[in-house]
Amino acid sequence: MRKLAILAPVCAFLFFAQFASAQQGDIFLGGGTLLSSSNSNSTFPSEKGGLFINLGGDVVPFKHFGVNVETAWRATQGVYGSDTGLNYRPILTDFNALYQPRLGKKLGLDLMAGIGAADTRLYEQGASEPGVANYLSTDHFMEHLGGGIRYYVWRHVFVRPEVHYYHIQSNNSLSDNGVFNSNNLVRVGASIGYTIGGGSE
Repeated sequence: MRKLAILAPVCAFLFFAQFASAQQGDIFLGGGTLLSSSNSNSTFPSEKGGLFINLGGDVVPFKHFGVNVETAWRATQGVYGSDTGLNYRPILTDFNALYQPRLGKKLGLDLMAGIGAADTRLYEQGASEPGVANYLSTDHFMEHLGGGIRYYVWRHVFVRPEVHYYHIQSNNSLSDNGVFNSNNLVRVGASIGYTIGGGSE
């Protein structure tokens, strides 16, 4: 699943390129943060905070309907609990069906639903050897819902405030290598993107 998280944006671009000459597609880059509930009864910490970078693309081969792929990852390692000696970095990759209606000349919606994978990397603080992976990884299947409002600021360039909900299977189950206190996460942020084959003139 680690390779999947790395290859997803590349695959999205290649898939997008197949349709770019005749259909609409978008590429985008953004940032945000992760929200999660706190549970004082859990032995696991909350998976929240930090700057998350997101990268993705979509293809819309039919009027308003298409597919989307996106990866979001924490830009820096977070501290996993106060006394564990571990850091962590989540990587969230999702593949979605996309509904993209226009609300006006410069305004539109991106509504998406799909599935994906959550890869959490756990690092030992201060441990690093050149050429050697210094982390363990836990991978979980997840469901995803997301939405954003895109506004074309100039021609084919848009900004999109957005919200994403992830339900990560067994993210809080010790028996299934869960490492956090909740299966439910929300990512809020904004992206800037470019539309090929559509947009606002």
